[in-house]
Formats: sequence, structure tokens, C-alpha cells
Amino acid sequence: MVLAGALDSLIAPGLDPLEMGAARVQVDDKRMINCRADLNQLVPFKYDWAWQKYLDGCANHWMPQEINMAKDVQLWRSAEGLSEDERRIVMRSLGYFSTADSLVANNLVLAIYRHITNPECRQYLLRQAFEEAIHTHAYQYCVESLGMDEGEVFNMYREVPAVANKAAWSLKHTHALSNPLFQTGTPEADQELLRNLIGFYAVTEGIFFYCGFTQILSMGRRNKMSGVSEQFQYILRDESMHLNFGIDVINQIKLENPHLWNREFQAEVRTMILEGTDLEIAYARDTMPRGVLGMSAAMMEEYLQFIANRRLAQLGLSEHFPGVKNPFPWMSEIMDLRKEKNFFETRVTEYQTGGALSWS
Repeated sequence: MVLAGALDSLIAPGLDPLEMGAARVQVDDKRMINCRADLNQLVPFKYDWAWQKYLDGCANHWMPQEINMAKDVQLWRSAEGLSEDERRIVMRSLGYFSTADSLVANNLVLAIYRHITNPECRQYLLRQAFEEAIHTHAYQYCVESLGMDEGEVFNMYREVPAVANKAAWSLKHTHALSNPLFQTGTPEADQELLRNLIGFYAVTEGIFFYCGFTQILSMGRRNKMSGVSEQFQYILRDESMHLNFGIDVINQIKLENPHLWNREFQAEVRTMILEGTDLEIAYARDTMPRGVLGMSAAMMEEYLQFIANRRLAQLGLSEHFPGVKNPFPWMSEIMDLRKEKNFFETRVTEYQTGGALSWS
């Protein structure tokens, strides 16, 4: 009987035995984590913002093959098409992102989904997981179209230190939750879940992606690698929404469980953001040993400090880098930083509908 009870406690939320005649789920029964209400009942919604993000994600659907790569192929094959530094940026970006989106998808499916106990949020997580698959498909499509060495690109996370260090940092924050015996319900376990969410949403998707995005989109502004750049703009639009959703989930957990957000944990979170910033600055220096595309490693460092301040503010923490400014205002125009506002700042209603992008 003791063994049976222990096994019952390991059943994933949403797969509990059917209880005939159970009370209908009420809005007040729902919680972001540690909820005992029936997770197979989508409505009534408690977090309308989560459902809206799911709808927005569906409206933004796209596929890599829709983008013409002919000009990119011609430019990539031309001996005078791109400089050595520009080629390095394209290779490094595809090498890092092809692994990073796979890591994010694995974390969603094998770690986060099981422990978020709200059906409308789970609905968005399923959409996000599909989008991560589309992104990995997009990188493969770029690599194949350009005739790159697939082994070199897809193994960078194990062969290039600046790429490997970021991947290793992300993986470190998956291990605890991927253990099938891990369960939330204690302050320590609930904080471990928060570490994972912050590590993947605020750092991996919220910091580690920004140097590469900026570099590739800068190429697009110069009419270079326009197909790759267009793919990355679609991906950036998706990732901005992933980030918004993750920040909202984190802040909702904080709101419902204020005891988790103590001074010691806030200091730990700040350290995580700063570690991520340092790793991305190191990546910027590796990918831009010289000035290129109107950018330099020093300019990228300031930009990443600007982004770090933004992430800290979104999590309710004070900025760490006083006075830094955005040296790439055109990035704000492309991605529209106003759309990075999450539910706890202002309700987002500006997302594109349909597959068309609005180019600045």
C-alpha cells in the first residue's frame, strides 16, 4: 500500500484517474503550480493572457520553405560575396541557434510542461514547442540551402567554446526538473522550477539569442543574406512572444507564492542574469574579433547590458548597469521593444496576424 501511494504521487498532473461525479472546476481553483484541479478542463480561463498568447502564436504561423533563399545561395557561393568576418557570423549563428532551440524544446517537453498545472498555459507551451521545431527546421533549411557542412554547424555546441559555454549553462538548469522523480510542492522544489523558468526564458531566450539576432538582422538591413535574415525575423517575432509568456508565468508564480521570492533567491536570480550576460558578451567577442556590419564587440557589450537591465526590470529587480543605452535603435524598430511588455506591465494587442511580416 505504501508503494502504491508513492507511485500514485508520481502520476503527472493531468493523468490522474478519472473521478466520476467530481465537482466542476471553478476559476478560483486554478493555480500556476501545485494545482489539484482537473487539468483536462480548459475552461473557465483564469489567465486570459495565456490563451491570448496561444491565439497570437497561431496567427503568426509560418514555415521556412515560404522564404526564397536564391539570393543567399548566390551570395554565399560568390568568392567576393561576404567577408571572412561576415561568414563567421552566419556560421556561428546557425551553429548556436540550431542547438539552442532544440535545448529549449527538450526543456519544454521533458521538464516544464509536467510541472505547470494550468491548462491554458499548457496550451501555449504546446504551441511554443511546435514553434521551436519550426525554428530548428529553419536552421536546417538555411544550412542545406547554402550547402554548408552540416556536421560542422550542428556540432559547434560541442566544438566551439563560446557556443558550448552557453549550451552548457542552459543544460545545467534542466537537469533537476528532467528527473522523473522531481516534484514541486516544497519551497525548495518550487524555487528549482523558478530557476529553470528564469534560466530558459529570461536568459537563454532573453539574453543568449540577442547577439546573433542583431548580427543577422544587421546583414538583412544591408541587403546581405536576406533570406536568412527574413527567417531570423520570423524567429525573433516568435521568441519575443515566448519571452513575454515566460516572464508572465514567472511573475504569476511569484504572485501566488510570495514566500519563494525572498531576498536570497532574488540575489541568486540577479547572478543568473549577470552570468548569462557575461557569456553572451564572450560570444560577441568571439564572433566579432573586429568591427563588422557597423557593429563592434564593445557596442554589443553595451547592448547586452541594456538587455540585461530590461530582463531584471521585467522580473521586478533593479537595473544593474546604470546609464547604458541601446546602441542599435534599429533593433527596436525591427522587433519593436514595446511588444516585449508582458501582462504585468501592459496587455499586448499589437501582434501581427497571418503570416506577413511588416518590414521596417
